Amino acid sequence: MPLELREVGKRFGGLQAVAAFSMTVRAGTIHGLIGPNGAGKSTVFNLVTGVLPVTSGEIRFKGERISALPPSEICRRGIARTFQTTTLFREFTVLDNVMAASHLGAGHGFVRTLLATAGYRTREATALARARELLAAVRLLDMAGRRAGELPHREQKALSLAMVLATGADFIILDEPLAGLTTQESEDAMSALRALRAGGKTVLLVEHDMRAVMGLCDVITVLDHGVRIAEGTPRDIQANPAVIEAYLGAEDTRA
Repeated sequence: MPLELREVGKRFGGLQAVAAFSMTVRAGTIHGLIGPNGAGKSTVFNLVTGVLPVTSGEIRFKGERISALPPSEICRRGIARTFQTTTLFREFTVLDNVMAASHLGAGHGFVRTLLATAGYRTREATALARARELLAAVRLLDMAGRRAGELPHREQKALSLAMVLATGADFIILDEPLAGLTTQESEDAMSALRALRAGGKTVLLVEHDMRAVMGLCDVITVLDHGVRIAEGTPRDIQANPAVIEAYLGAEDTRA
């Protein structure tokens, strides 16, 4: 299994934000993590990516323990994420943002970079070509020279996704990828996520658009007050009384 959380807990002083949380994400799937505001979803993401240390339990990726590693090392091992609000180098160009992300997993040594060795130059040329491919894939190639901070909301979301892909990660964590998008933009984003799955990527996402979650995800895990209360297929989740009481309520969740 690509990702396993085993009895993971996170405490902030007297607050137990996540309690004995276990979850397994299978390779090549879109796995949803849902729950009410304050349920602990972003905390789980921060634990997986090393932004926060676990208080208890462990996290394993491709069979190896990663819960004590720094975020940069976790990224190098193949996990990358976006955030609820786009995190860009706003003064950099769109192309430079993608190039910067590609360097996270490139493993350039200081001496090679300083001396611009042949190997370094070859990798830079490859990274540049790949960056342009990714920008084309998210419909941003014609904006490659614009400052990232000037982009509209949808384009900033698309750039964030391109940056994640530029790291070379095969496990992608998305925090509310559809937030703030129009209906058509959401449909386009959902198509892009399905294409990632078809291409062999694994996606773990938090999203409040229940129609999208039910239509996209292979498996859904539900958190409430830091505790897993349900896990299963979209059909299982829609019919689960505990989920309906804690989160879905009277919402129409049909895909």
